[in-house]
Amino acid sequence: MQSATPLAERMRPRTLDDYMGQGHLVGEEALLGRVIKSGNIPSMILWGPPGVGKTTLATIISETLERPFYTLSAINSGVKDVREVIAKVKSAGMFGGNAILFIDEIHRFSKSQQDSLLGAVEKGDVTLIGATTENPSFEVISALLSRCQVYTLNPLSEDQLMGLLDRAMSNDELLKNRQIEIKDTDALFKLSGGDARRLLNVFELVVNAGGTGPVEITDELVKQVVHQNPSMYDKTGEMHYDIASAFIKSLRGSDPNAAVYYLARMVEGGEDPKFIARRMVIMASEDIGNANPTALVMATTTFEAVERIGWPESRIILSQCATYLAASPKSNASYAAIGMAQKVVRETGNLPVPMHVRNAPTNLMKDLGYGKGYDYSHENPGNFAAQEYLPEKIAGTKFYEPGNNPRENNLRAYLKGLWKDKYGY
Repeated sequence: MQSATPLAERMRPRTLDDYMGQGHLVGEEALLGRVIKSGNIPSMILWGPPGVGKTTLATIISETLERPFYTLSAINSGVKDVREVIAKVKSAGMFGGNAILFIDEIHRFSKSQQDSLLGAVEKGDVTLIGATTENPSFEVISALLSRCQVYTLNPLSEDQLMGLLDRAMSNDELLKNRQIEIKDTDALFKLSGGDARRLLNVFELVVNAGGTGPVEITDELVKQVVHQNPSMYDKTGEMHYDIASAFIKSLRGSDPNAAVYYLARMVEGGEDPKFIARRMVIMASEDIGNANPTALVMATTTFEAVERIGWPESRIILSQCATYLAASPKSNASYAAIGMAQKVVRETGNLPVPMHVRNAPTNLMKDLGYGKGYDYSHENPGNFAAQEYLPEKIAGTKFYEPGNNPRENNLRAYLKGLWKDKYGY
């Protein structure tokens, strides 16, 4: 018999004694554990990968301290929701005192949304607990970050993950009477990636796939069951990287249909829109480059837009950019050029810069010949002076080979007109 409530939720710890992992934070002598026992907790940011107990810890803190608990998700909440909670706390007067406001995925809040929290946190109207999978130094505004303690949560070890499975098989009402034997754990642990929620959800899926009789869990069975459920998307595990890889390869392969499909997989899986946009910014330069320089402008603008907009509207912006990039001509010439140049730098070390292109800010440097003989390009016909810029040892080396596309063919012709046969354009 299956329950409408997922196993991960049924097994959610209710007290610190039941809380598994994060001993460095909530152990007997750990700092946060002592702070909770004191009853005087600061506003805080809980930073760690998915499924390590951020939401659970916030809930346990509120229940342990018997404080009013309000929760918002940055995915579907805005400034209006934040203000409503703060107003509700204030209107409760002494009965709303010491209220905790928990904001899940706080890194998805825009600057203005985070700004709306400042006054209430500073005055102590609410104690903020924010949960984030992203580095708060980059994703939380400095004014808010300075008012919070940051606590880092770690992925669960394999021993802790096994402990979760043992506890589920012993304590869960639907599993404790089942005959379940775990023969292999590699696939379970690999799919979980240290994420307790993911582990328990996959475990329950595999157990249920075995019907009502005895279940023998092997790596093969786990892989078979998970692959039969393609809608499962793990933001930190192997499937996450497989789908992201397929998305980028579809863009590179000029297939907008496949690109939109994999984009939809990520959207439906709750992927961070900034992760998707960031990948497209890189792709626009690595795989399109000078074949269509506007692609980088488009991708960068997309990143800035989704950073401000968030879900669900960002899916439209991401789709526009993805289809544009997929339909653009491709060139990896710039990517290849920097790779080749770095290789030469590693092989040749710090070659001396030619004297005529060195900076000469002081009279001493001028006396030593820095900048002497430099021919200022704009004082020449066509704003070009044929002179050597590379160190003598690698003079004439060509790193950039324009791609075979209309725009870069024009660049090749232009460069050949300037340099003649020097670089073999």
